[in-house]
Amino acid sequence: MLYVCSLAKMPGLVEEVGARHLVSVINSDMAVQRPACIREENHLFLGMNDIVVSMPGFERGSQQQVSKLISFFRNWDREHPLVLHCWAGVSRSTASAYIASCALNPTMDEDRIAQDLRAASPSATPNQWLVALADDMLNRDGRMVAAIERIGRGANCYEGDVFAMPHIGPA
Repeated sequence: MLYVCSLAKMPGLVEEVGARHLVSVINSDMAVQRPACIREENHLFLGMNDIVVSMPGFERGSQQQVSKLISFFRNWDREHPLVLHCWAGVSRSTASAYIASCALNPTMDEDRIAQDLRAASPSATPNQWLVALADDMLNRDGRMVAAIERIGRGANCYEGDVFAMPHIGPA
């Protein structure tokens, strides 16, 4: 399973679900303490701000980072859970979870994945820039972007609830 949460909930969730893989999609200068049960090679840290357009002084996600993300998901053996987090568990992490589901389910309809994401997380507001980069890399011809636009902005919140991403179970 792939679980999504905020930075604050990450250590407890990793322990609770027995995760052995961790993805941190968070500001470059944010210190993320890797739980002891996660080996260094099983932790992907992608430093970026939660922005969709370039802004001076901020770091937007890059094609190289999204490529690393997709490779990390594809190389994950799925024998043990993976925890994915950003600061609040709302935008960068939900975009990354959506990307994971599209990458690991190449024939599944993008709208179905997006609707199931919305059902699992009413507050999910996937970062559209990250989704657009992945859409291109996964040859989804704009369908990922359109599906995320159709589910719209999620419910306002301070911090997203922990959820398991549908369609990502054991290999």
